[in-house]
Amino acid sequence: MREFDYVIIGGGCSGLSLAYELEINKMLDNKSLAIIEPRQEYKRDKTWSFWKVNDHNFDDCVIKSWNTFTINTSKNSNELKSQKFPYQSINSGKFYSKINSKLSSNSNISFFKNLTELDISKSIVFNSVIENEPDKSELWQHFQGFEIETQKDIFDDSIINLMDFDCEQRDEVHFFYTLPFSKNRALIETTWISNLEDKSLMNYDFQLENYIKRNLRINNYQIKFTERGAIPLSRNFIDQDKKKINIGSAGGMTRLSTGYTFLNIQNHSKYIRKNLNNMEKIQDFKLGKKYEILDKLFLKVLKNNPRKMPEIFYNMFKGSTDSVIKFLSNKSNIFEDINIILKMPKWLFIKELINNDKY
Repeated sequence: MREFDYVIIGGGCSGLSLAYELEINKMLDNKSLAIIEPRQEYKRDKTWSFWKVNDHNFDDCVIKSWNTFTINTSKNSNELKSQKFPYQSINSGKFYSKINSKLSSNSNISFFKNLTELDISKSIVFNSVIENEPDKSELWQHFQGFEIETQKDIFDDSIINLMDFDCEQRDEVHFFYTLPFSKNRALIETTWISNLEDKSLMNYDFQLENYIKRNLRINNYQIKFTERGAIPLSRNFIDQDKKKINIGSAGGMTRLSTGYTFLNIQNHSKYIRKNLNNMEKIQDFKLGKKYEILDKLFLKVLKNNPRKMPEIFYNMFKGSTDSVIKFLSNKSNIFEDINIILKMPKWLFIKELINNDKY
């Protein structure tokens, strides 16, 4: 059986990001790397979006950036701008192609379908695969999106609709999300924050078709791409095996209150690269204890008070837009945290804080 210096289990976003970070910084010139990935081919399967609060390696994979976005409820609409932190969307197909093209030039890097082909007893192992199945009764962010193309120029491609709560809620948290990539092409997603036990919430096709027709008033369009996913908003599934270093969602890189993961993965990859020769002694990379505490409280409020959440999300974005973006991207300072907390319905949060039941 073959031996390697490093093994990455899972060749998805986090696994490939780490491999790319190591390769472009010449950490693999004299070291061997095995990537375990069962998929037969790489093709576009996701769209990763985030506020660019720090640099990353994939500007050439960005479909589009925006500096203006809206938040809508059934009663109000707010338009916000951030010149400092653009909102970006990455095409996973371009991401896969860029990384695999770079990795293929290094003979020290090999792909395998199965871990059983290797002897990893002497390897440093990085794991991106969630091995303990997350509980479907916990909160998830689950969604489906259509990228559509229209015959006429319909969209204002300078502005995104980040959250539109003017839709059926069904006693859960539900919003739509519109990213116009051009004047006649956009990604529209239906997103729920709920458990996965109510199958009636998953009639995604009908929800999207209805929203496109009734809310966006578009009758003639072609679906060019479809994506679907479910992000667990808990940490209960994370394996604490000391023999491997968890990365990606398996390593806690998903921000629980938002589902944002991509930029956290990039920052974690840089941290590993800088400390690669000292992995056994360094502290685990974490998003921050304060965000963990605040997110758990926020999700408790969300689970127990879903009808109030559109207004809570709407009010969160009042005031300094950049401060909210920094908070949602794990970059805020204590003063920005306090300003955001003060916008929340205090007694509602205090009640959930006193209640020690898990969210």
